[in-house]
Amino acid sequence: MPTELTGYDPDLGNKFVFVTGGVMSGLGKGITAASTGRLLANAGFDVTAVKIDPYLNVDAGTMNPYQHGEVYVLEDGGEVDLDLGNYERFLDIDMTFDHNITTGKTYRHVIEKERAGDYLGDTVQIIPHITDDIKRRIREAAEGHDVCLIEVGGTVGDIEGMPYLEALRQFAHEEADEDILFVHVTLVPYSKNGEQKTKPTQHSVKELRSIGLQPDVVVGRCGDRLDAETREKIALFCDVPVDAVFSNPDVEDIYHVPLMVEEEGLDEYVMSELGLADEAAPRGERDNGWRDIVTREKTNEIDVALVGKYALEDAYLSIHESLKHAGFETNTSVNTIWIDADEMDGTVPEELRRADGIIVPGGFGTRGAEGKIDAVRHARRNDVPFLGLCLGFQMAVVEFARAVCGLEGAHSAEMDESTPHPVIDILPEQYEIEDMGGTMRLGSHETTIETDTLAHEVYGDTSCTERHRHRYEVNPEYIDRLEADGLVFSGRDNNRMEILELPDHPFFFGTQFHPEFRSRPGRASPPFLRFVRAALSADADLEGESESEGVTA
Repeated sequence: MPTELTGYDPDLGNKFVFVTGGVMSGLGKGITAASTGRLLANAGFDVTAVKIDPYLNVDAGTMNPYQHGEVYVLEDGGEVDLDLGNYERFLDIDMTFDHNITTGKTYRHVIEKERAGDYLGDTVQIIPHITDDIKRRIREAAEGHDVCLIEVGGTVGDIEGMPYLEALRQFAHEEADEDILFVHVTLVPYSKNGEQKTKPTQHSVKELRSIGLQPDVVVGRCGDRLDAETREKIALFCDVPVDAVFSNPDVEDIYHVPLMVEEEGLDEYVMSELGLADEAAPRGERDNGWRDIVTREKTNEIDVALVGKYALEDAYLSIHESLKHAGFETNTSVNTIWIDADEMDGTVPEELRRADGIIVPGGFGTRGAEGKIDAVRHARRNDVPFLGLCLGFQMAVVEFARAVCGLEGAHSAEMDESTPHPVIDILPEQYEIEDMGGTMRLGSHETTIETDTLAHEVYGDTSCTERHRHRYEVNPEYIDRLEADGLVFSGRDNNRMEILELPDHPFFFGTQFHPEFRSRPGRASPPFLRFVRAALSADADLEGESESEGVTA
């Protein structure tokens, strides 16, 4: 959502908000931080964020989606935790790999410096060398911004997170009191009789204080707002003012959290404690575009089949969010129907048959490939709106090569090394790379778009810049054959095929890149927006058939 900000004010200096979590992971501290940041941006401040991930991986690129959800790709090609995607969507900013701090990245840098002799004979230790590097990274990421939100992943008490919490303790001594704020997000569960229980919060804050950190703000994640008695009890046992205890109850949609945070007054308290209140735009003059977008009435409804192999919403989080963004702009509730590609076994499930649109997402490995090809075939033959993303784009090429071009056994060399027709093959320059984390084409690249094509209509321009994450691409040896039989490659990056479409289909569109990574509330991804509009038309056609011919949609 484009927002008119006043820009960075160097007279304010850098303000830091550290967000920690207690009791259990996955509470929503990232969404709490991002929502607070959204409101600070609405008030006219330049806000950025840092996500600390205490795992030993240098980045998230090789992680199983079942453990950490999708791998989110940044403009500069950084492969990071999905939480950075939430920060980009909420703050409407483009972050860099420097905004993600991992243990692997930090330790590798320090060890490389030690090997180069940079420490002049010192005994290299966690304190001060690792903690100093952590502090350096935070300050460099915050440079040029009014406020930097720093989320510490995991839970207070985790052994992996101890060096980071120690770094924050040191940080607090090095910065002026008015430049730093500690926010602790914790769980407030209910007992069987409906009583809000504060003991988990008390223990969590006790753990935090035992390592030298005192929270300035406590945010209680709960089913409903904290009652007055609960707030007073948390304030008493956690040594914070009652005014510094806030609720973050469950809401219908994560995009409503900023509205809840605003109602609770958390943003005003943060600005007051950081000495920013006098510099903030008056509440009546702040940008209300976010509220207008996320509370827009839904007058339409469609069902979209997502055909993948990870039965976990977080594995395809950016796709789900992109569909929401397109729904905001078309007043549409988008119901996502999960279809397990690995279980299709040559059949088309009823859920897929009645879907108003079909998405085949990205992925790696052979499992579920044939099911995705079957889904592409169903969409192509039955004029169902189709959007193929990365691997989905490649499986559309494979299906077309088999069914239309008559290339029996055509496949991706990733799935079948012995295929007689490798219409999808590995990038030539990747053959000699041994580092698994460095074998992909990553980050933003520009695609040239042919005029008088669906792609030109979708993007409204002769080029687009989108983010990539893939090793394989369309084999140049088969492009002429595919195009001769009717497949149109309407977007290219030199000799790389980036966008495909079928002219005689209501909407058949595939992208080698991942447009979902640049979608925002109020600025929906063009392919997703056009896909949802096509699905709405398909739904209307089905309803018309149902009324006139008795066909059930």
